[in-house]
Amino acid sequence: MRDLKVGFVGLGNIGKPMALRLAAAEGIDLQVYDVAPEPVAELVVAGARAVGSVAELDADVVCVMVRDDDQVRAVAAELPDETVLVIHSTVAPATPAELAATGRRVLDAPVSGGPMGAAEGSLAIMVGGTEDAFTAARPALEAMGSTVVHAGPVGAGTRMKLARNLIHFVAFTAVTEAQRLAEAAGLDLIALGDVVRHTDAVTGGPGAIMHRATTVPIAPDDFWHGVFGHVRALGEKDLGFAIALADELGVDVPLAELAIERLGPGLGLPVEDASHERRDR
Repeated sequence: MRDLKVGFVGLGNIGKPMALRLAAAEGIDLQVYDVAPEPVAELVVAGARAVGSVAELDADVVCVMVRDDDQVRAVAAELPDETVLVIHSTVAPATPAELAATGRRVLDAPVSGGPMGAAEGSLAIMVGGTEDAFTAARPALEAMGSTVVHAGPVGAGTRMKLARNLIHFVAFTAVTEAQRLAEAAGLDLIALGDVVRHTDAVTGGPGAIMHRATTVPIAPDDFWHGVFGHVRALGEKDLGFAIALADELGVDVPLAELAIERLGPGLGLPVEDASHERRDR
Protein backbone atom coordinates (compact mmCIF):
# COMPACT_ATOMS: atom_id res chain seq x y z
CA MET A 1 0.00 0.00 0.00
CA ARG A 2 1.45 3.35 -1.02
CA ASP A 3 2.06 6.21 1.39
CA LEU A 4 -0.64 8.84 1.76
CA LYS A 5 0.49 11.96 -0.09
CA VAL A 6 -0.17 14.98 2.14
CA GLY A 7 0.45 18.65 1.45
CA PHE A 8 0.66 21.28 4.18
CA VAL A 9 0.22 25.00 3.52
CA GLY A 10 0.88 27.55 6.26
CA LEU A 11 3.84 26.87 8.54
CA GLY A 12 3.19 29.37 11.31
CA ASN A 13 3.20 28.97 15.09
CA ILE A 14 0.72 26.09 15.00
CA GLY A 15 1.05 24.96 11.39
CA LYS A 16 4.78 24.26 11.58
CA PRO A 17 4.62 21.88 14.57
CA MET A 18 1.59 20.18 13.01
CA ALA A 19 3.56 19.64 9.80
CA LEU A 20 6.53 18.35 11.79
CA ARG A 21 4.27 15.68 13.28
CA LEU A 22 3.29 14.65 9.75
CA ALA A 23 6.93 14.57 8.66
CA ALA A 24 7.70 12.14 11.47
CA ALA A 25 4.69 9.89 10.82
CA GLU A 26 4.94 6.49 9.14
CA GLY A 27 3.04 6.07 5.90
CA ILE A 28 2.87 9.77 5.00
CA ASP A 29 4.70 11.43 2.11
CA LEU A 30 4.72 15.12 3.07
CA GLN A 31 5.05 18.16 0.83
CA VAL A 32 5.02 21.69 2.24
CA TYR A 33 4.54 25.25 1.06
CA ASP A 34 4.86 28.61 2.81
CA VAL A 35 5.86 32.09 1.69
CA ALA A 36 8.49 32.21 4.49
CA PRO A 37 11.61 30.19 3.65
CA GLU A 38 12.78 29.43 7.20
CA PRO A 39 10.01 27.03 8.30
CA VAL A 40 10.08 25.37 4.89
CA ALA A 41 13.79 24.69 5.32
CA GLU A 42 13.14 23.22 8.78
CA LEU A 43 10.51 20.89 7.37
CA VAL A 44 12.84 19.77 4.59
CA VAL A 45 15.45 18.83 7.20
CA ALA A 46 12.68 16.85 8.95
CA GLY A 47 12.01 14.87 5.79
CA ALA A 48 9.35 16.83 3.89
CA ARG A 49 9.63 17.96 0.28
CA ALA A 50 9.24 21.66 -0.51
CA VAL A 51 7.24 22.93 -3.48
CA GLY A 52 7.35 26.36 -5.06
CA SER A 53 3.60 27.01 -5.09
CA VAL A 54 0.30 25.53 -3.95
CA ALA A 55 -0.38 24.45 -7.55
CA GLU A 56 2.75 22.26 -7.47
CA LEU A 57 1.42 20.10 -4.64
CA ASP A 58 0.85 16.51 -5.74
CA ALA A 59 -1.24 15.33 -2.81
CA ASP A 60 -4.28 13.29 -1.89
CA VAL A 61 -4.91 15.51 1.14
CA VAL A 62 -3.90 19.15 1.60
CA CYS A 63 -3.95 20.61 5.11
CA VAL A 64 -4.27 24.37 5.35
CA MET A 65 -3.38 26.53 8.37
CA VAL A 66 -3.39 30.08 7.03
CA ARG A 67 -4.53 33.45 8.37
CA ASP A 68 -8.10 33.93 7.15
CA ASP A 69 -10.95 32.91 4.85
CA ASP A 70 -9.56 34.70 1.81
CA GLN A 71 -6.25 32.87 2.10
CA VAL A 72 -8.13 29.57 2.42
CA ARG A 73 -10.07 30.39 -0.74
CA ALA A 74 -6.86 31.27 -2.56
CA VAL A 75 -5.33 27.91 -1.64
CA ALA A 76 -8.50 26.05 -2.65
CA ALA A 77 -8.49 27.73 -6.06
CA GLU A 78 -5.08 26.21 -6.81
CA LEU A 79 -6.05 22.61 -5.98
CA PRO A 80 -7.82 19.95 -8.06
CA ASP A 81 -11.41 19.29 -6.97
CA GLU A 82 -10.64 15.68 -6.06
CA THR A 83 -8.01 16.69 -3.49
CA VAL A 84 -9.31 16.56 0.08
CA LEU A 85 -8.92 20.13 1.35
CA VAL A 86 -8.57 20.12 5.14
CA ILE A 87 -9.14 23.58 6.59
CA HIS A 88 -7.44 23.85 9.99
CA SER A 89 -7.80 27.64 10.13
CA THR A 90 -10.77 28.90 12.12
CA VAL A 91 -12.96 30.44 9.42
CA ALA A 92 -16.50 31.78 9.19
CA PRO A 93 -19.10 29.01 9.64
CA ALA A 94 -20.35 29.38 6.05
CA THR A 95 -16.96 29.23 4.32
CA PRO A 96 -16.40 25.42 4.29
CA ALA A 97 -19.87 24.76 2.84
CA GLU A 98 -19.33 27.54 0.30
CA LEU A 99 -16.18 25.79 -0.92
CA ALA A 100 -17.82 22.36 -0.87
CA ALA A 101 -20.69 23.68 -2.98
CA THR A 102 -18.25 24.19 -5.86
CA GLY A 103 -17.67 20.42 -6.00
CA ARG A 104 -14.56 20.30 -3.84
CA ARG A 105 -13.94 17.62 -1.20
CA VAL A 106 -13.73 19.81 1.91
CA LEU A 107 -13.17 19.06 5.56
CA ASP A 108 -13.30 21.88 8.06
CA ALA A 109 -10.98 20.69 10.83
CA PRO A 110 -10.11 23.46 13.30
CA VAL A 111 -7.87 22.53 16.19
CA SER A 112 -7.68 23.18 19.92
CA GLY A 113 -4.54 22.86 22.00
CA GLY A 114 -2.29 25.63 20.70
CA PRO A 115 1.37 25.38 19.71
CA MET A 116 2.17 23.06 22.64
CA GLY A 117 -0.53 20.59 21.65
CA ALA A 118 0.62 20.80 18.03
CA ALA A 119 4.22 20.03 19.00
CA GLU A 120 3.17 17.09 21.17
CA GLY A 121 0.67 15.69 18.67
CA SER A 122 -2.04 16.07 21.31
CA LEU A 123 -4.36 18.51 19.54
CA ALA A 124 -8.12 18.08 19.57
CA ILE A 125 -9.25 18.21 15.94
CA MET A 126 -12.94 18.86 15.23
CA VAL A 127 -13.92 17.73 11.74
CA GLY A 128 -16.88 18.48 9.52
CA GLY A 129 -17.38 16.81 6.15
CA THR A 130 -18.42 13.65 4.36
CA GLU A 131 -17.49 10.22 5.67
CA ASP A 132 -15.38 9.40 2.62
CA ALA A 133 -13.34 12.62 2.85
CA PHE A 134 -12.88 12.09 6.59
CA THR A 135 -11.70 8.51 6.02
CA ALA A 136 -9.22 9.68 3.38
CA ALA A 137 -7.71 12.32 5.66
CA ARG A 138 -7.90 10.39 8.93
CA PRO A 139 -4.31 9.04 8.97
CA ALA A 140 -2.99 12.60 8.66
CA LEU A 141 -5.39 13.92 11.29
CA GLU A 142 -4.47 11.19 13.75
CA ALA A 143 -0.77 11.94 13.26
CA MET A 144 -1.40 15.49 14.45
CA GLY A 145 -4.05 15.05 17.14
CA SER A 146 -4.82 12.66 19.97
CA THR A 147 -8.54 13.50 19.90
CA VAL A 148 -10.08 13.52 16.42
CA VAL A 149 -13.85 14.04 16.39
CA HIS A 150 -15.99 13.71 13.26
CA ALA A 151 -18.55 16.31 14.33
CA GLY A 152 -20.91 15.98 11.36
CA PRO A 153 -21.31 17.40 7.84
CA VAL A 154 -19.28 20.23 6.35
CA GLY A 155 -19.26 23.18 8.73
CA ALA A 156 -19.80 21.11 11.88
CA GLY A 157 -16.13 21.22 12.85
CA THR A 158 -16.09 25.01 12.68
CA ARG A 159 -19.30 25.28 14.70
CA MET A 160 -17.86 22.99 17.36
CA LYS A 161 -14.66 25.05 17.52
CA LEU A 162 -16.66 28.25 17.97
CA ALA A 163 -18.65 26.68 20.81
CA ARG A 164 -15.44 25.46 22.41
CA ASN A 165 -13.80 28.87 22.11
CA LEU A 166 -16.84 30.61 23.55
CA ILE A 167 -16.01 28.72 26.77
CA HIS A 168 -12.36 29.66 26.43
CA PHE A 169 -12.73 33.40 26.06
CA VAL A 170 -15.70 33.88 28.38
CA ALA A 171 -13.60 32.03 30.98
CA PHE A 172 -10.67 34.35 30.25
CA THR A 173 -12.97 37.31 30.83
CA ALA A 174 -14.13 35.77 34.12
CA VAL A 175 -10.47 35.41 35.10
CA THR A 176 -9.91 39.14 34.60
CA GLU A 177 -12.91 39.81 36.85
CA ALA A 178 -11.60 37.42 39.52
CA GLN A 179 -8.15 39.02 39.32
CA ARG A 180 -9.61 42.46 39.99
CA LEU A 181 -11.43 41.09 43.03
CA ALA A 182 -8.33 39.25 44.26
CA GLU A 183 -6.11 42.29 43.79
CA ALA A 184 -8.55 44.51 45.67
CA ALA A 185 -8.53 41.90 48.45
CA GLY A 186 -4.73 42.13 48.68
CA LEU A 187 -4.04 38.67 47.26
CA ASP A 188 -1.04 37.45 45.23
CA LEU A 189 -2.32 37.06 41.65
CA ILE A 190 0.56 34.75 40.67
CA ALA A 191 -0.29 32.41 43.53
CA LEU A 192 -3.97 32.51 42.53
CA GLY A 193 -2.99 31.51 39.01
CA ASP A 194 -1.02 28.56 40.39
CA VAL A 195 -4.08 27.43 42.33
CA VAL A 196 -6.40 27.78 39.33
CA ARG A 197 -4.13 25.79 37.00
CA HIS A 198 -3.64 23.08 39.62
CA THR A 199 -7.30 22.62 40.43
CA ASP A 200 -8.43 22.79 36.80
CA ALA A 201 -5.97 20.00 36.01
CA VAL A 202 -7.52 17.92 38.80
CA THR A 203 -11.21 18.69 38.23
CA GLY A 204 -11.25 19.18 34.45
CA GLY A 205 -12.31 22.82 34.63
CA PRO A 206 -15.52 23.83 32.81
CA GLY A 207 -15.53 20.57 30.84
CA ALA A 208 -16.28 18.69 34.07
CA ILE A 209 -20.01 19.45 33.70
CA MET A 210 -20.20 18.59 29.99
CA HIS A 211 -21.47 14.99 30.12
CA ARG A 212 -25.16 15.35 29.18
CA ALA A 213 -26.19 14.91 25.53
CA THR A 214 -28.85 17.64 25.76
CA THR A 215 -29.55 20.98 27.42
CA VAL A 216 -33.24 20.29 28.12
CA PRO A 217 -34.46 20.61 31.73
CA ILE A 218 -33.55 17.69 33.97
CA ALA A 219 -36.32 15.51 35.40
CA PRO A 220 -36.29 15.22 39.19
CA ASP A 221 -35.64 11.46 39.00
CA ASP A 222 -32.67 11.89 36.63
CA PHE A 223 -29.21 11.07 38.02
CA TRP A 224 -27.93 14.47 36.91
CA HIS A 225 -30.61 16.32 38.87
CA GLY A 226 -28.88 15.47 42.14
CA VAL A 227 -25.38 16.05 40.77
CA PHE A 228 -26.16 19.43 39.25
CA GLY A 229 -28.30 20.41 42.20
CA HIS A 230 -25.17 20.02 44.33
CA VAL A 231 -23.12 21.98 41.76
CA ARG A 232 -25.66 24.80 41.80
CA ALA A 233 -25.89 24.93 45.59
CA LEU A 234 -22.12 25.23 45.90
CA GLY A 235 -21.85 27.65 43.00
CA GLU A 236 -24.59 29.99 44.17
CA LYS A 237 -23.21 29.98 47.72
CA ASP A 238 -19.67 30.82 46.62
CA LEU A 239 -20.81 33.33 43.99
CA GLY A 240 -22.94 35.02 46.63
CA PHE A 241 -19.98 35.33 48.97
CA ALA A 242 -17.76 36.62 46.12
CA ILE A 243 -20.36 39.23 45.12
CA ALA A 244 -20.69 40.36 48.73
CA LEU A 245 -16.89 40.69 48.97
CA ALA A 246 -16.87 42.65 45.72
CA ASP A 247 -19.53 44.99 47.09
CA GLU A 248 -17.45 45.53 50.22
CA LEU A 249 -14.32 46.30 48.19
CA GLY A 250 -16.07 48.37 45.52
CA VAL A 251 -15.20 45.98 42.66
CA ASP A 252 -17.58 45.56 39.71
CA VAL A 253 -18.24 41.84 38.99
CA PRO A 254 -20.95 41.73 36.29
CA LEU A 255 -20.12 38.19 35.16
CA ALA A 256 -20.53 36.89 38.69
CA GLU A 257 -23.89 38.71 38.94
CA LEU A 258 -24.99 37.10 35.69
CA ALA A 259 -23.68 33.68 36.70
CA ILE A 260 -25.57 33.53 40.00
CA GLU A 261 -28.82 34.11 38.12
CA ARG A 262 -28.11 31.76 35.20
CA LEU A 263 -26.15 28.87 36.69
CA GLY A 264 -29.16 26.79 37.78
CA PRO A 265 -31.29 27.30 34.67
CA GLY A 266 -28.20 26.75 32.51
CA LEU A 267 -27.59 23.41 34.20
CA GLY A 268 -31.17 22.41 33.39
CA LEU A 269 -32.60 22.95 36.88
CA PRO A 270 -35.90 24.81 37.32
CA VAL A 271 -35.70 28.26 38.89
CA GLU A 272 -38.16 27.22 41.59
CA ASP A 273 -35.65 24.60 42.83
CA ALA A 274 -33.30 27.37 43.93
CA SER A 275 -32.41 27.15 47.60
CA HIS A 276 -30.80 30.55 48.05
CA GLU A 277 -32.34 33.98 48.49
CA ARG A 278 -31.38 36.23 45.59
CA ARG A 279 -30.82 39.82 46.46
CA ASP A 280 -32.38 42.73 44.61
CA ARG A 281 -29.58 44.44 42.74
